[in-house]
Amino acid sequence: MDYLKAFLVGGTICAIAQFVYDNTKLTPAHILVALTVLGALLGGVGIYEPLAEFAGAGAIIPVSGFGNAIVSGMLSEIKRLGWEGLFTGAFEITGLGVTTAIIFGSLVALLSRPKD
Repeated sequence: MDYLKAFLVGGTICAIAQFVYDNTKLTPAHILVALTVLGALLGGVGIYEPLAEFAGAGAIIPVSGFGNAIVSGMLSEIKRLGWEGLFTGAFEITGLGVTTAIIFGSLVALLSRPKD
């Protein structure tokens, strides 16, 4: 049942993004930023966390989950450090994911042969 919930929620997020892409003149970069900001806004008002608990990876893996992770890190660090957490909280939770992406992206770039 968990797989079905993850598939339905993640698929719905992706289907909405594809619908927007197909029916507007927005570029993929615009949609990427919009989903990240939407995830951050929904996380800030407390809507995204229950969705992530319900759908698991279906809500965490899409880029909207990254926006939620940034905001949830900020909110937890604000509680712990005060206003300084606003600046450090984004890196608290998302740092591992960004670091992993940089390391593996660099390794693939070093090991692959680019085409002309």
